[in-house]
Amino acid sequence: MREKLLRLSRNQKTLTMLAVDLLIVWLALFGAFYLRLGYKDFVPHYLNSFYISGLLASVISLPVFYFLGLYRALLRYMGQHVSFIILRASFLSFLMLTVAITLLGVPVPRSVPVLYWLLSALFLGVSRYGVRFWLRGFRFRDILFAPIKLPQAKSHELRGQPVAVYGAGEAGNQLVEALEHSREFRPVAFIDDDVRLRGRTIAGCRVFAPDALDRLILQTGAQEVLLAVPSASRQRRREIVRHLETFGLPIKTMPGIQDLASGRARVQEIMEVDIGDVLSRDEVAPIAELVEQDIVDQVVMVTGAGGSIGSEMARQALVRKPKMLVLLEHSEFNLYTIDQELQSSIRTLGLDIPVISVLGSINDPVRLLDVMNTYQVDTLYHAAAYKHVPLVQYNVSQGLRNNVLGTLYTAQAAILAGVKQFVLISTDKAVRPTNVMGASKRLAEMVLQALSNEQEIRLFQPELFGSTPGTVIPNNTRFTMVRFGNVLGSSGSVIPLFREQIRTGGPVTVTHPEINRYFMTIPEAAQLVIQAGAMGQGGDVFVLDMGEPVKIVDLAKRMISLSGLSLKDELHPDGDIEIRFSGLRPGEKLYEELLIGDNVEGTIHPRISRAFEELLAWEHLKVVLSEMIESLKEHRYSITRELLLRYVKGYAPSSKVVDWLYRHPGHWAVKDEVS
Repeated sequence: MREKLLRLSRNQKTLTMLAVDLLIVWLALFGAFYLRLGYKDFVPHYLNSFYISGLLASVISLPVFYFLGLYRALLRYMGQHVSFIILRASFLSFLMLTVAITLLGVPVPRSVPVLYWLLSALFLGVSRYGVRFWLRGFRFRDILFAPIKLPQAKSHELRGQPVAVYGAGEAGNQLVEALEHSREFRPVAFIDDDVRLRGRTIAGCRVFAPDALDRLILQTGAQEVLLAVPSASRQRRREIVRHLETFGLPIKTMPGIQDLASGRARVQEIMEVDIGDVLSRDEVAPIAELVEQDIVDQVVMVTGAGGSIGSEMARQALVRKPKMLVLLEHSEFNLYTIDQELQSSIRTLGLDIPVISVLGSINDPVRLLDVMNTYQVDTLYHAAAYKHVPLVQYNVSQGLRNNVLGTLYTAQAAILAGVKQFVLISTDKAVRPTNVMGASKRLAEMVLQALSNEQEIRLFQPELFGSTPGTVIPNNTRFTMVRFGNVLGSSGSVIPLFREQIRTGGPVTVTHPEINRYFMTIPEAAQLVIQAGAMGQGGDVFVLDMGEPVKIVDLAKRMISLSGLSLKDELHPDGDIEIRFSGLRPGEKLYEELLIGDNVEGTIHPRISRAFEELLAWEHLKVVLSEMIESLKEHRYSITRELLLRYVKGYAPSSKVVDWLYRHPGHWAVKDEVS
C-alpha cells in the first residue's frame, strides 16, 4: 500500500489529499455540532444548518488550504513549519466560514465555528503526521504507542538503523529532526552529561547518562553513536570518543560549527568521526592580526588550489575577505570542485568576493606570469607539489620538475609581477630526506632562500618569461617557507586508505610496526601557514609544532575500534580486521624530523618556530639546477642522485634508483636496477 501511494504522480497525490481533507472538513463540522448540541437537538433542529455549513466550509476551506501551501509539503519530509501552516489555514477558514454563515443568516450556535476550527486543526495535524510516520515505515500501532513501544528492542523492525545521539542540546535536536527525513538512520535515544536531563524524553527519545550505554543498547537496540557536540573543544571530544570506544559501537559525527556556518556542510550530513578528535591536541586560537595581515583586501592566489592543503588555504582565505581570490590548478575536476564549494560559501555567507578559477600548470612560466600580472596578485600561497613519496620515487624527473622547477618558475613570475608575499608550503620530509620527494622539497626551499638574499636577480631560463639573458630584475617579493608533517585526511594520507580497507573487511596494511608520523588537521595547518607567512621577513623557514609523533599501527588500531570492529591478531583470532605489515617502501623512513640543525628560535606564536638553515648563493644554485635538468633529459638519475647528495644537506637515500625510466648504461633498467 505504501509503495503504491509513493508511486502516484504529484497531481494524484494532491487529489488524494484534497479528498481526505474534504472528509476532515465534514467530520470536524459534524463533531462541532455534535459536541455543542448533542444528538437530540442536532438531528431534529440543525441538520439543514449542518448541510449548508458543510457546503460553505468545503467551498471555503479547500481553496484556503491550497493557496496557503498545505499541499506543497511532502508528507514524508514535512517539518514543524507545516504545523504553523495548518493553524493559519484552519483559522482563516474558520473566520471566513463565520462571516459567510452570518451574512447568509444560517442558524448556527456561535460556538460551533470555534469548535470547528479547533477540531479541523487537530484532524489535519494528526492525519498528516500519522501518514508521515506511516510512509516512513512505522506501523500505526507503533505511532499510537511510541512512548511505550519505540524504546524497546523490538523496534528493529522499523526502517532505518537505530542510533543514539550524543548531545541533547540544540545541535542534537537539530540532528534528530534532520534524521527524521532519513531512511538510513533512526534516532532512538540521547546521551548527555547533564544530570538534569537524564531519564527525560526529548523529541521522542529518552536521555541516558554516558555510563548507562550498556542499558541504552539493551533497551533501544542502538547500533551506532552519532556525536552532536560541534562546539565542544577537541580535548572534550577526545574524552568522549575514548569513553564510547569501550562499548564497541561505531562512532560517527555531525559537521563542525565552522562547516555549518560556511555552508560547506549541513547538519544531517553524518561523517566518520574525525580521527583528529583522538590523536590531536586542542588547537591554539589564531592571532587575528597575523591571520588578516596578508589577506584582508588583498588579491590572494593559491597554486594547487584543488588539493587537500590548497583547497583549505582557499577556504581560509575566503572567510578573511580578500579583494579577490585566484585559484590555479592543473586538474580540471579538482578545480571545478573547489570552485563550486567556494561559490556556495559566498552565497551562504553573503560575500561579494570574485573567485577566479584558472586552469594551468606551475611548469608554464608564461601562464603564471600572465595570471599574476592580470590580477595584480599581492599574496601567493604555493601549495602545488607532488607529495606522494613512492610515486615520486618511481617518477624522479617529474617530481623534480614539478617540485623544484615549478616552485622556481612560480617564484620568478612572482618577482616579475611584483607579488608582495610568497609562502611555500613545505614538508618535514625535506629534513635529512631519504627520498626524492623530500629532497625536491628541500631544494625548493633552497631556491626561495637564495632568491630572498638577492635584491636584484638575473632570471634562470629568462627566455621562458620573454626576458633577455643578463637582464637584472629588482626583487621586492618576500619569500617564506612553512614546514610541517602529515595532515589528517589529506589525499596522500593513510586515513582514507585505512577507512577503505576497513570498509571492505581488511586487512589494514601498515608498512612497519615502528613507523611513526607527525599529524595535524588540515584546517589547523592552513591557519598556521597563513600566520607564519605573515611573520616572514624574507628567507624564513618556519616550523609548525606538530605535537607528539603517532605510531601508524596505533592509528590503524584506533580506526578499527572507532568503526565498531575488533582487531584480529594472535591473541584475538576471532576479531574482525587484521593488520598486516608490508615493509617499508622505496625512500620511506621510520621517523620524520622537522629541523635539520639546532639553530631555531621561537616566535610570537606558541606553535610556530623559526629555523635557520644553510643555503646556496643564487648564481651557484642556477648552475646546480642546470646540471640537474641535463641529467633528467636522458634519465641519468645516478647523476641526479649525486647532485642531490652533494647539495641537499642530510640527503641519505634509503633505496636504489627505482625510476621506471632509469637508463643504465647499455640498456633500460627495471625497477630494482642498482644506481
